[in-house]
Amino acid sequence: MSQNDLRRVERACAGLAEAGQPITFTAVAARAQIGRATLYRRPELRTAVEEHRTQAREALTLTGLATQIDQLRAGLEAVAATVRRHDQAIRRLSQPSRNQPRSPDQN
Repeated sequence: MSQNDLRRVERACAGLAEAGQPITFTAVAARAQIGRATLYRRPELRTAVEEHRTQAREALTLTGLATQIDQLRAGLEAVAATVRRHDQAIRRLSQPSRNQPRSPDQN
């Protein structure tokens, strides 16, 4: 039940943010159909709401935008490193081994 509640809270927060509405515990509780006291009492739910509130506040500031750009850059660099590793592995696999005899169609 915990994961289901967390998903509902995440969806409620995302929906509020998309609608341009403030992310408050009252609004999230109503939208997720979870008691407000439950949001405060359960740490994972409270953290989710507070993180979305912080993101919504920071999204409109230059500092928030700079932070998001840095996070995106780091993510992109990680993806690029993975692609480079995969490319190298594919190149190694596609090279004929020196110890293997060549097939007649490779001559």
